[in-house]
Amino acid sequence: MLSYRPGDTVVHRLDPRSKLLVQFGLAVAVVAHSTAPWLVGATLFSLLVLAAARLSPLAVCRSYRIVLAVLAFAPLIAGVALGPPWFRVEPALRSARLVARVVPVLFVSAAYLTTTPVRETRAAVQRLVPGKPGQLLGVGMALVVRLFPVVLGDVREVRDAMLARGGQRRPAWVRARLLAVRSLDRTLARSDRLSAALRARCFAWNPTLPPLSFERRDYPVLAVGIALALSPATALL
Repeated sequence: MLSYRPGDTVVHRLDPRSKLLVQFGLAVAVVAHSTAPWLVGATLFSLLVLAAARLSPLAVCRSYRIVLAVLAFAPLIAGVALGPPWFRVEPALRSARLVARVVPVLFVSAAYLTTTPVRETRAAVQRLVPGKPGQLLGVGMALVVRLFPVVLGDVREVRDAMLARGGQRRPAWVRARLLAVRSLDRTLARSDRLSAALRARCFAWNPTLPPLSFERRDYPVLAVGIALALSPATALL
């Protein structure tokens, strides 16, 4: 699972705000431009970011295997027709182009997650969005980043327990219902324990967050993020 790993790469030393801006700019660029050259360029850019963060693309694909598997079905489903010729190529290709937009964004987000501590993410969000909305958004992001791997671990434990009890002999819809209900029950119980723990530790909405400052190396990254975010405007020229 993708989570923060201490390191000394260039991406580790960047300010989280500049990394967030690059993610935002890349998402805007791939949504605004669906041509093959743009998609190839965005994918190469994301691979370059992974290399700078010393992340293997194969390892990232393994971590996102469920998401990628779901995305891989989208073109097949889009191409299915309820009548001859039963499968249409044009809708499948159009869906494949939409799916291809997601991959570079996933790669860049993986580089961000593995190179940025949760506390710095919260600090960056609260500085970008001032006031109570920023505090609420920062706390929400921090909790999601910390708890999502734990919730996935709970789902895997429930699945393994079902298989250990011969659950694979049950119909698929029964297995899916049991997995969903028991995983949700564990998640709710975990959220109750988290709420009690936060109250016991006198949870504060405005804790002392780590200081953030732009260094010289952040300005080229900021320029790339701004250029990507403004790239849709080139169509108006």
